[in-house]
Amino acid sequence: MYRKRFTAMNCSIARALEEVGEWWSLLIVRECGQGTARFDEFQSHLGIARNVLAARLDRLIELGIVERFPLEGRANTEGYRLTPKGDALFPVLVALKQWGDDWLDGTCRQRLELVEEGTGKPVEKITVHAAGGRPLSRQDIRYLPGPDATEDTLELIERRNRRVLGDPPAREGDDRA
Repeated sequence: MYRKRFTAMNCSIARALEEVGEWWSLLIVRECGQGTARFDEFQSHLGIARNVLAARLDRLIELGIVERFPLEGRANTEGYRLTPKGDALFPVLVALKQWGDDWLDGTCRQRLELVEEGTGKPVEKITVHAAGGRPLSRQDIRYLPGPDATEDTLELIERRNRRVLGDPPAREGDDRA
């Protein structure tokens, strides 16, 4: 089956999906974050074919998300662990978990509760916040062009802000995107 590539897209979301959008990749990252380190553990916990697991681990290593390390007490055996780049995916996994808890049909019966280690209090929902801490929705966010914005990006920004925020259409000669 042909897989669409996103490497040429001028979009951080598409480019991130190019690296971790294949579902096994995020499940492997989840397992690493839960302390899984050995190949056989990944295979057992995920029910993934050996060749698929080997390919996904190699790709995650190539991307700098996972690294190999020598397993203590096991001569010539390596384990896998998250790099700082891999650890930075933790909020993404928590957001997916929280979204699934809120919006899926409840067939996942072994839900986990996430609590802070030091206090035992539940973690807050992942949300986007203003500088002062106020939660923001997508209707509270304006898109602006970044330093390397293309003409297509400027059109996307103008269209999105008009449709979501109700901005008037840009006029010819208007330097506002």
